[in-house]
Amino acid sequence: MGANQLPPDLQAELDALEEAMPRLQLQHLGGMFAFANAWAERHDALLRRTPAPQRPEMEARLRRIGIRWGMVPGARVTTQFPALAPVPERRRA
Repeated sequence: MGANQLPPDLQAELDALEEAMPRLQLQHLGGMFAFANAWAERHDALLRRTPAPQRPEMEARLRRIGIRWGMVPGARVTTQFPALAPVPERRRA
């Protein structure tokens, strides 16, 4: 396992947190403090269990999740990228 690669159990928990975020938000609809608290508890538990060499990777991944869900400050990129180039118009004869 490389210095930046997370142990499989922590990777699974991180994936589970990312998948659980929509459900957590719905559970705490109208209660931003409760949503933030649920996020913080999971965030802190993951960091406590992360070995020192993998901590920067875990912190970066948690920050990206937190930015997407408005739990930490940061720029959210919401631009749309076209999948295909525009089709050129045909000339009419």
